[in-house]
Amino acid sequence: MKKLNKKITAITNLVLVAIFSVVVAVSFVPSPTVPIYGGKGVSAIYHGNRENANISFMVNVYEGADVVEKMVETFDSFGVKATFFVGGCWADDNEFTLKKIVNSGHELANHGYFHKDHKKLSFEKNKEEISNNGVIVKALCGVKMDLFAPPSGSFSESTLEACSDLGYKLIMWSKDTIDWRDKDARLVFSRATKNPSNGDLILMHPKEHTLSVLGDIIKFYKDAGFNIVTVSNNIAE
Repeated sequence: MKKLNKKITAITNLVLVAIFSVVVAVSFVPSPTVPIYGGKGVSAIYHGNRENANISFMVNVYEGADVVEKMVETFDSFGVKATFFVGGCWADDNEFTLKKIVNSGHELANHGYFHKDHKKLSFEKNKEEISNNGVIVKALCGVKMDLFAPPSGSFSESTLEACSDLGYKLIMWSKDTIDWRDKDARLVFSRATKNPSNGDLILMHPKEHTLSVLGDIIKFYKDAGFNIVTVSNNIAE
């Protein structure tokens, strides 16, 4: 009986050692820093180079052409450039404003055609939404866009893969004013300027209350020694 117990104990120890070895081996398997989807290394971008004192304003547009034009004029009065992520159906109805953005030297980027939830779309539908917007904007003002911001920040692996296939970078943000929800100019200013960091991408929309403090936000960053650049310039450096 003693010999049998010793044998059982020895077998049990061997099993425990084997299990432990497997657990340790698995725990030390390195995970990729860049997600791999469909065999392509693609990932979302949330900020620019943290080593450079650059920040960017990204304006997501599906409404408010009159406010967009006033925002352009405000940016111009400070001599800075912003990036306008435009919806395709909006662009199709607002050619004059679209061209005003471009003629003022600001950057145009893609925000999908119909403001859909890209996380719920198939790979092909993701491509269709992004591509159709690119086609209409190119036809209206000659600009070939290469940045895409998913509506509501919602995206999936299929969205990333579609962007990769179409030659787009998927852009998110590091600061969100949430001005579409909270109609409070002071809150918009606070969210846009709290804890400023190199490479920040600051999200806003064409809202009257945002416009009312836009000059103050620009002045804040200029006084703090930041360069205000387009998103492309921010993520490239």
